[in-house]
Amino acid sequence: MTPAPLALPTSAADWPAWFRARTESELARAAELVDALRADPPTDPVAVLRQWDRAAGHLGNAAAAGSLLGNVHPAGEVRDLADAAEQEAQRIGTAWGLDRELYDVFAAIDDAAVAHDPLAARVLAKVRDDFRRSGVDKDEATRARIAEVRERITELDQEFSRVIRDDVRTVRVTPEDLAGMPDDWLAAHPVDDEGMVTVTTDYPDSVPVRMFARDQDVRREVTIAFLDRGWPTTEPLLTELFTLRHELATTVGYADWPSYDADVKMIGDGPAIPAFIERIVEAAEEPMRRDLAQLLERYRRDFPDATEVPGYDYNHYAELVRAERYDVDSQRVRTYFDFAKVRDGLLAVTGRLFGLRYEQVDVPVWHEDVTAYDVFRTASPEVEVRGAPATSLETRIGRIHLDLHPREGKYKHAAQFTLTDGVRGEQLPEGVLVCNFARGLMEHDHVVTLFHEFGHLLHHVLGGHGDWFRFAGVATEWDFVEAPSQMLEEWAWHADVLRTFATDAAGDPIPADLVAAMRAADDYGKGIYARTQMFYAAMSYWFHADRVHGADAPDLTDRMIQLQARYAALPYLPGTHMFASFGHLGGYSSGYYTYMWSLVIAKDMFSAFDPDGTGDLFSPAAIDTARRYRDAVLVPGGSGDAADLVADFLGRPSSFTSYAAWLAR
Repeated sequence: MTPAPLALPTSAADWPAWFRARTESELARAAELVDALRADPPTDPVAVLRQWDRAAGHLGNAAAAGSLLGNVHPAGEVRDLADAAEQEAQRIGTAWGLDRELYDVFAAIDDAAVAHDPLAARVLAKVRDDFRRSGVDKDEATRARIAEVRERITELDQEFSRVIRDDVRTVRVTPEDLAGMPDDWLAAHPVDDEGMVTVTTDYPDSVPVRMFARDQDVRREVTIAFLDRGWPTTEPLLTELFTLRHELATTVGYADWPSYDADVKMIGDGPAIPAFIERIVEAAEEPMRRDLAQLLERYRRDFPDATEVPGYDYNHYAELVRAERYDVDSQRVRTYFDFAKVRDGLLAVTGRLFGLRYEQVDVPVWHEDVTAYDVFRTASPEVEVRGAPATSLETRIGRIHLDLHPREGKYKHAAQFTLTDGVRGEQLPEGVLVCNFARGLMEHDHVVTLFHEFGHLLHHVLGGHGDWFRFAGVATEWDFVEAPSQMLEEWAWHADVLRTFATDAAGDPIPADLVAAMRAADDYGKGIYARTQMFYAAMSYWFHADRVHGADAPDLTDRMIQLQARYAALPYLPGTHMFASFGHLGGYSSGYYTYMWSLVIAKDMFSAFDPDGTGDLFSPAAIDTARRYRDAVLVPGGSGDAADLVADFLGRPSSFTSYAAWLAR
């Protein structure tokens, strides 16, 4: 029998009580199962592991509710409760990891007793490794310090996220300063009683201004406001966070935090991270120089004496290069991407590819902007995405919630959050897409972002039907998790896909020749993009690795400026502090390299969908490949190593070849 979705409160007033009851009951059940393991563990080793896994599942339910609602709920009271619940779940998890009585339960299991069950053996190996990395073998005083450090790390991470989330800056300009802006954007930003227009640093405001506004002073002012979000509040938070991570890593036997973090990732060890960064830097050198030469040539038409293009002018002049060299006008392009059509088109495309149907459901949610869909897996090769109710050939496999527009107090970037992890017969997977898109017309870049984030959602739902919470959903090594999402972006770049939903106000589909021009224009800037990503990856790594110098570690602003000069394509904008709002320094810590590492794999996996270069991503062969990919890579969740899952799909180990060819193209 398929489990029912989680029932959310029916009124705003009920949310605090519901949240307390939900998290308290989950934490209590987790504690009950763990207490029983200490006192009287089952005699069957697999049953021991399953009981531990279910305890972790209940703890995860509380943590997931806290993480999600702390970032999306409109009521400050609920966000505060959520932050506290997430912190409590982290505290309990830390205490478990340092509990020697619990460790002894798993240390006593004979490996041979679980050898008949490969997944149980995999759970056992990972649980023992968790205890080792937690510091369970340390003396009592050291374990107490580890618990203190972990709790403070959680507090700092939450405070860092809260500051970024709440620090929305504004720039006030005259209507005349906004020449060049799209009509729909201007209509959404009326002139106030003082004759001014307010531009915020939220993405739907700041991205179009930096791209389209003809006034350089406006572009500069908005860019500076955007780059300085979180400053100066977050610098001491980050400095303490990096210092404590280093202390934790060295206490449990690692050279530094990146080595600790990389130990459970595909990359394997910390020093491999800067080596990978340098490999991408070298591969991107010539494409970057080519991109910059085109950019500077166009910039010098307006500024003849310029020797470089400042960051506040990059988006605007890159747009001019695309418009003039490739005949791509982003203002024309965006007329084909009405938000509602894009959302429905995304569901249709993924339904067709992966054998799914989405049925919108009228259920309580936390904000009126949120739409909820039940997800069904069908046995038929071609499916209708919306409309008819479920048939006997369909099985409900999850529920998704789309929270896609900005509002006060909400997470400012784009991410997939978990509401519940899925385990077959026990709990239905539910995921949430949290983004900040305009309600009307979208930039094509934002369409690509929506496809990307939806890839995480598919992974969460499709991978949520195994027997272990440990392997549910997006549970692979962390430097693989972006690959499925990055690969799904490819479908947002093909005319036969886009023409199924991208239509203008008259209902005419986007022309194929325009999509071809968009693809050609997108090739412009890949070198700049790759080097920018390596600048971010270098910050992520060296901000942590530098802690080996203790009090002599470089100031974060100074180090950022050094790394930008070494790795980035664009110059530092004096007086700004981009790192202060670089949210990935929280959850991704030293592992921002993950995005490019995953992209290498994503390009390789995509090569299997169109080996002959026909561009038909809905051909019978492509659909068959999509179903194989679904079952080989997404459905297993974390039940296998990512390298093995990819090799099973491709029929060979992953390689660098497809990525290198794409970058050089």
